[in-house]
Amino acid sequence: MSNRLSMAKITSIETLHRTGHSNREIARLLGVDRGSVNKYVQRLKTSGAQNRPNSHTGSRTSLEQTVADDVAAVSSGPKSLCDAHREEIESKLEQGLSMVRIHQELQADHDFGGSYHSVRRFVQSLGRTNPLPFRRMETEAGEEAQIDFGTAVPVIDSSGKKRRPWLFRIVLSHSRKAYSEVVWRQTTDNFIAAIENALHYFGRVPKRLVIDNLKAAVHRADWYDPEVHPKLQSFAAHYGTVFVPTKPYTPEHKGKVESSVKYAKNNALKGKTFGSLSEQNEYLLEWEGSVADTRIHGTTKKQVRRQFETIERDALQRLPRDRFSMFQESRRTVSRDGHLEVDKAYYSAPPESIGRRVWVRWDTRLVRVFNDQWKQIAIHSKCEPGRFRTNSSHIPANKVSAVERGTDALLRQVSRIGPHTKAWSESVIASRGVQGVRVLVGLKALAGKHTSAALEQACETALAYGANRLKSIRNLLQRPAPEKQQQLPFIEEHPIIRPLSDYSVESLNTFRKERSHERDSP
Repeated sequence: MSNRLSMAKITSIETLHRTGHSNREIARLLGVDRGSVNKYVQRLKTSGAQNRPNSHTGSRTSLEQTVADDVAAVSSGPKSLCDAHREEIESKLEQGLSMVRIHQELQADHDFGGSYHSVRRFVQSLGRTNPLPFRRMETEAGEEAQIDFGTAVPVIDSSGKKRRPWLFRIVLSHSRKAYSEVVWRQTTDNFIAAIENALHYFGRVPKRLVIDNLKAAVHRADWYDPEVHPKLQSFAAHYGTVFVPTKPYTPEHKGKVESSVKYAKNNALKGKTFGSLSEQNEYLLEWEGSVADTRIHGTTKKQVRRQFETIERDALQRLPRDRFSMFQESRRTVSRDGHLEVDKAYYSAPPESIGRRVWVRWDTRLVRVFNDQWKQIAIHSKCEPGRFRTNSSHIPANKVSAVERGTDALLRQVSRIGPHTKAWSESVIASRGVQGVRVLVGLKALAGKHTSAALEQACETALAYGANRLKSIRNLLQRPAPEKQQQLPFIEEHPIIRPLSDYSVESLNTFRKERSHERDSP
């Protein structure tokens, strides 16, 4: 009979029934068909064997007898279609191939007409046993994806050098649609890049990502308060999801991806080699679409691709507009000059952080500085090696020179002395440009040694004579110039001044005629 159960599950059914669980609960907890549970519970009630006898008595309960009868019925029934391929199946089992892989190869090589379950029953009859059951946790569509690493098959380059990469695999917990990628190292950047590739392969984002406590993702493993890598937290915030590490040393908490990694290793990669990492990734991508997505999953009893496209795809969250900006992150010490070094360039930080360790994140465009509470305290655009990026707000006020404050600030300061000083300063800047900035700095210095009245008089005099050098102001302050010459008003009429009408055209013509008559007269 096809629904016979292992002794472990029979014992579990008896124990759960005795402790008051309903048949529905027993079927859900053990992953057993409810009809099978009903059958065994009914036989248990009929026999009245609610308590198991001690094992040393050698007697059997009615359930044990039922199992024995089922086994006998199977052994005495018609021969399995797999009998004709016994040697080949045993050989493939010795190679470590899974029952799914064996069934696929029997179909491809021998046009095998039996089902996967017939292969599974045959392998079990050869003495292969199932592991003890765990509680199975199912999730709603779009809720969860599980992530894990395994070892991939070797990559052998043209020189014959062999190197074995890591197999990254992520599986959506509801539909079991998965994505695989091989990487050389389990670094944080490789981990994030592989997850991002998977999310774009799915076209959507699950609400949470279940991971184990690998060092690339978790700084400190803790079931109650794990310390997830800050870069992963930023990645999760960008995609609107969250990382949920499992309890340390409990891989069964992400059993779906654990079995999925085994499936990929045994079905896709076992017995193969590749010439490059990209070649292995291309093969995995093609295998996901042609084999993994088209299979009927052993637990859901539904095709993976159809389950994803009809149910889970729309339940997932949408992708953000842009990809995650991959950045580097490190600790830096702010030096005495108020700058820290990133990629051989220098960036300023607030003066209160001088001598302290800060966090720095940078990519190809920006450099961000954070304190220990991960509060951003500075941001700069990336510059070339050897260059400085200094924010003016990071320089203490007493360390900013007058020249650095700029022309406008200097003009505002000297204008307070008086209007003549302001006018002379504006004239200096207009005529001498940038060179005039230092002249204004010198004028400010003179304001500390002389009165405003003296400076006003000197600037008025210098402005009148068009003197735009600081040396002229100094000389005028030491030896004041004589009083300016009085300007007389313009006199239009005077006895000794000929009127303008004498210079008109008519007057000139008359004058020429008179001179001509004088020359002609004897």
